[in-house]
Amino acid sequence: MATIIRAAEAHDCPRTASFNFEDVAAEADRRIAELRTDAARIVAQAKAEAEAVRRRAAEEGRRAAMLEIDAMVEQRAASALKALECAAAEIKQAKQAWLAHWESAAVRLSAAMAAKIVRTELRDRPEITLSLVSEALELAAGSPDVRLKLDPSDFRSLGGEARRIIESMPALGNAEVVADESVGPGGCRVETRFGAIDQRIEVQLDRIADELLG
Repeated sequence: MATIIRAAEAHDCPRTASFNFEDVAAEADRRIAELRTDAARIVAQAKAEAEAVRRRAAEEGRRAAMLEIDAMVEQRAASALKALECAAAEIKQAKQAWLAHWESAAVRLSAAMAAKIVRTELRDRPEITLSLVSEALELAAGSPDVRLKLDPSDFRSLGGEARRIIESMPALGNAEVVADESVGPGGCRVETRFGAIDQRIEVQLDRIADELLG
């Protein structure tokens, strides 16, 4: 049987429906606020992380660029250093060649000047030529056949003295004195079966120059 609620009774009942609705609305508002706060935090965090990523990428990119620049500079510096070392070596070689050239030229020039001085001295002191002749003939002692070569002018002026030197050395065997333009004034050349004894002025000076030049 249906129950009828009177107006007085209805006034005395709790307002359950109205109370529950307001509660739900408040809860909804609170949740929405929390969601908005969370969303704002998430967005801020995302922005911060994005900024950090951007800065890290920029830093890594800068670091990578610096590494690339350092590598390029190092490579170019190595190339420049190698080129510098090659240039220094070439300069050193050129300097040594230049010094060797002028050293040789100076020695040869000195030898040529000495040859002129010696020839001048030999004209005034023919006994020097005879001394060279005597030394060469002594080295040729024991040879059966000996040929003494003199410059034509020395042959004419010193030929007789040279023959007397030969006659004073019986160990020479068969010996003759001849004129030869290739000998040059002041010197002599003794030829035997076993070789030659060269006392030409130019040859002796060249020998001295070679020894000086190493």
